[in-house]
Amino acid sequence: MLNIDRFADVWEFVSVKHAGQTYGGRLPNQQIPYISHLTSVAFEILSVYEASDIGEEQFDLVLKCALLHDVLEDTDTSEEELTGLFGAQVTAAVRALSKNMAITDSRLRMADSIARIKMQPHIIWSVKMADRITNLYHPPFYWAKERIDQYKEESLFILKELGAANAKLATRLEQKIAEYGLS
Repeated sequence: MLNIDRFADVWEFVSVKHAGQTYGGRLPNQQIPYISHLTSVAFEILSVYEASDIGEEQFDLVLKCALLHDVLEDTDTSEEELTGLFGAQVTAAVRALSKNMAITDSRLRMADSIARIKMQPHIIWSVKMADRITNLYHPPFYWAKERIDQYKEESLFILKELGAANAKLATRLEQKIAEYGLS
C-alpha cells in the first residue's frame, strides 16, 4: 500500500514551485493548473509500479521523479537545491528528464534528452513515457494538424527508444499516439 507521507514533501515542493503555472486545455481560454500534469504523470506511474514489485527505494525514486520531472526545466529550482532536498540520484534523473534548451533544433534536443534518459535506470525511462502519455491526452486547441502530426512522430521516437522499460506503459503510449488528435 502506498505510504503518502513519504511523498508529502515532494508534493508540497512541486505545488509551490509550479504555483501559478498553467497549460492550455482542449477548449479556447481553458487554463489547467500545471500541477494537474504532474499528478497525471504520477498516476500513470502508479498504474504500473508498486513498491512490492520493484522495491521501496526504486519505487520512491520513480514516484519522486514523476512529480519532480519538470522542476529544473520550468521553475527557478537549482540542481543544488534539488540535491539538498531529495538527493543526488533524484537530481541526476530529473536532470536527464529535462530538455537542454541550449539546443535549438527540436529533433536534436529530443535526441539529446533520450540519450541522457537512457543512461538512467529503466524506471526513469518510464517517467518519460508517462510524461508523454499525459501530454497525449489531447492536443491544445490551437495546434494545427501539422503540429499534431509532428508531436505524434516525436512520440513514436520516444516509444521506439524507451518502450523496453515497461510493456504496460509502452502499450498505453502506443494507444495514445494512435488516438491523438482524432477527437
